Amino acid sequence: MARIKGAVNAKKKKNKVLKLAKGYRGARSKQYRIAKQSVMRALSTAFAGRKQKKRDMRALWIARINAAARINGLSYSKLMHGLKLAGVDINRKMLADMAFNDAEGFASLAGVAKEKLGA
Repeated sequence: MARIKGAVNAKKKKNKVLKLAKGYRGARSKQYRIAKQSVMRALSTAFAGRKQKKRDMRALWIARINAAARINGLSYSKLMHGLKLAGVDINRKMLADMAFNDAEGFASLAGVAKEKLGA
């Protein structure tokens, strides 16, 4: 049986890593060993970043809702509790969009929440 050498597959593996490292400075984009470390770190950071982005967006939505709620005489927690009691099932993303773009609509929702809280 003929001997099979691993050169082709090894070359493919190295080229794949070097292609991912394209645009990095200096040895990080030229030398396989250093490029491999940089790419591994970049991919793990990218994975974590996709999760972090979701957390950051939720925090932004809550900050916008809280600011608009306080303009309408409620705190964020009281607004959310009042909406829950009123049976208004609207997510934070849509509430934040209303607070930012549709102040009258948000004020009417705040009124519904106030009414249910009895404040």
